[in-house]
Formats: sequence, structure tokens, C-alpha cells
Amino acid sequence: MVIVNKYIYKCVNCGETYDRNDIFYVCPKCYDPDIKGSPPKGILKVKYDYSAIKNKASGISLFKNIISNSLLDLLPIQSIENQSFLKVGNTPLYQMNVLENEKLPFQLYLKDDSQNPTYSFKDRASNLVSAWAKEHTIDTIITASTGNAGSSLAGICASQNQKAIIFIPASAPKAKLTQIVMYGAMIIPVDGTYDQAFDLSIKVTNKFGLYNRNTAFNPFTIEGKKTVSLELYEQLNFQVPDRIFVPVGDGVIISGVYKGFEDMLELGIIEKIPEIVAVQAEGSNNIISNLDSDNFVSKPSNTIADSISVDIPGNFYMARDFITNYSGKSVSVTDEEILTASKILSSNYGLFMEPAASAAFAGFYKYFQCNKINDNSKNIVLLTGNGLKDLNAVQSKIVIPEAIEPNIEKLKDLIKTFRKF
Repeated sequence: MVIVNKYIYKCVNCGETYDRNDIFYVCPKCYDPDIKGSPPKGILKVKYDYSAIKNKASGISLFKNIISNSLLDLLPIQSIENQSFLKVGNTPLYQMNVLENEKLPFQLYLKDDSQNPTYSFKDRASNLVSAWAKEHTIDTIITASTGNAGSSLAGICASQNQKAIIFIPASAPKAKLTQIVMYGAMIIPVDGTYDQAFDLSIKVTNKFGLYNRNTAFNPFTIEGKKTVSLELYEQLNFQVPDRIFVPVGDGVIISGVYKGFEDMLELGIIEKIPEIVAVQAEGSNNIISNLDSDNFVSKPSNTIADSISVDIPGNFYMARDFITNYSGKSVSVTDEEILTASKILSSNYGLFMEPAASAAFAGFYKYFQCNKINDNSKNIVLLTGNGLKDLNAVQSKIVIPEAIEPNIEKLKDLIKTFRKF
């Protein structure tokens, strides 16, 4: 059965549009995989028939209509039946009134996407890509990953009776490698960087005709990730937050967050897009360091936050356009600030996050310490991955006590000290 397209692709570089129903990734006019040392051009943005959607209703009524239809008006799939049965999305949004025993003069919300099935934000993209593949009778999907996207695709494919092939740097945290293997995917560790794993996966895709999930390559990954923005709008009782802190590596998550709000802006559901703060590790800030540059300059990544460690951010041009067009902000944080943020999150709120997710909170915390957050404003920190994915990263912040004799008398002083603390 031929599915009538309800969307088109638009190149963020040349503006060319494409109306396609088959497998289609990048602009054939602009994308050159052989260019090294700078981000690729020709990344595609998915655009819908916004005029037709607006004919159904307006404002909040239109948004409720879209929600009641499982977001299908704004997704490139025809039915939710081909999505995984696992519970993807609709993750908790926690409001916090206190930080380190001090009452906050503004509203702080923590969006916990570590509660997705494979414990990361990446399930939003994998679920949509898997569903599209299923609608088109594709049973094998390939991707390159620093860990989370790979384990996500492996887990979602396992639930969908699909095969997954994962290229991943051999240096990735063991927990993420373990997840991929346990889900039954074919794992291919690469003795090199994520960028090298990415390039290799594209060559394999072209040679064997496989379906590729790569971020900054498959445009549907952004469509999956944008669902978080629609969720946030609903969870905030149809209000737009003032500010969102987003961890940034290759630029796809932040583009997804922007795209969700942009779709709502296009439909007249909202009147403004929130201030979105791109948070990057200081040792891997190749997006924010090039926002105002005419010529992209990459520096080798060196950060404890492996999930956002990227030398050549594949979605640079789309992310830069979003940040520039909608007056976004940016901040870089050191590895020490990331680890401190991880400890604060864990000990204050019981939320143990991996370094990439903690980076977003570190960005918020830096704003907080510099008094850059207005009273009564609504601020969201996007937490993208569970801390159990990378236990080695936080070892410098913890001390495991020596074992004691099983004697109650030996515990008295220890417990007294702890309670006073």
C-alpha cells in the first residue's frame, strides 16, 4: 500500500523541498559525506501541512485535538499501532521549590526522561524511527552512537521484533555496551571516535541498503525528540516556560526541543518560543564556540560527559539556525561543575543522572549562582539519561566506607554523626 505523504522535507541549507515516501535522509544537492573537519550541510527538516491542521480548530482547542489524536498530525507516521508497546515519553515533570535547603524565588522543573524504557531521552527518536520502519516493512535498523542512542535502538527494536546493528566507540561506558548486548543487537565496537563510527555506519548503510537511525542524518530523529516540547506545554497547563536548559552534543536534542515549539508557533497554539539555553561541556563545546564564526573550527573533545562528546556536530547548522532565529542562549560547564551538579541532583532530589544530563543542571546552577534567573519565572532542566549508565564517571565524588563488624555498639557514633550532618 502506498501511503500518501502528509509532510515534506526542507533543506536547512539551500531551502529545497522534497516530497518523498521512500527512505530519504539528506539533501542530495548539499550533503557531501566526503567533506572532513566541518559539519555536513544538507540536513533536512520535516514540515507538515500546517494550514490543513489549523482548519481543525485553533489555540488550545487545536492542541487538545492534536493530543487526542496521539500527535499523529505532527508525526511522519500514519498510526500509533506500529510504535513499541513500551512506554515511551510522558515522563515526569517535577516541580522543585527548594535547592540546598533554600527556598527558590522562581519555579524550577526537572523533566526526568531517564524514566524512558532504556533510561534515556533517545527512546523518543528510536520509537518513531522504529514505527516508520515497521509501516514500511523494514526489519533491520542501523545506527552509530556514543552509547545511549545505540542502547535505545537496541531495546526498542527488541520490543518490535526488529534487528538492530550498533556501531559504537569501544571506549563507551561498559553499562551502555552491556545494554546493547543484552537487548540482542549486533554490536560493532569501533577503535576510534563517535565521528568515525558515524562515518563507518553511513558507508555500511549505503553498501548494504540498510535503514539508518543516525542523528543528524535521519530527519525523523528530531521529530521523535520534539515530542518532549508538546509534553511540557501540556504538563504546564498550556503555558510556555520561560527558559529550558538542554544538554548539547551533536545538536539534535536541542533542535528537537526547538522544533516542537516551532510547530506549535506555526499552528498559532503559542505566541512565543521559550529561551532555550544550550549547555555544553567545556571540553566539547564545538557548537556554542562556533555560533558566531564564519568558518567552523573543531577542537578534539575531552569531557567526562561521553553522551555529548562530539568533535564534528552533525546537526550544527540546524541547531545554530534555531538558536540564532529564536534568541537562544548558551553556556559551557567544566567537568567538575558537571560532577558537582550530579551530586546536587542526587542528594537534593533523589535523581541520579549521567554526566550529559547533569550538564544541563550544571548550566542551570551556573545561571542560578550568577543571579541570571528572574523571580517567578518558569525554568526547566531537561534530564536525559540515568546515572547507572556511567558509574565510573562519578567515582571521584563518592566514598564507600570500610566494612564494620556486625556489632550495634560500633554503630552508635556513626549514626549520631550522620544524623547531625
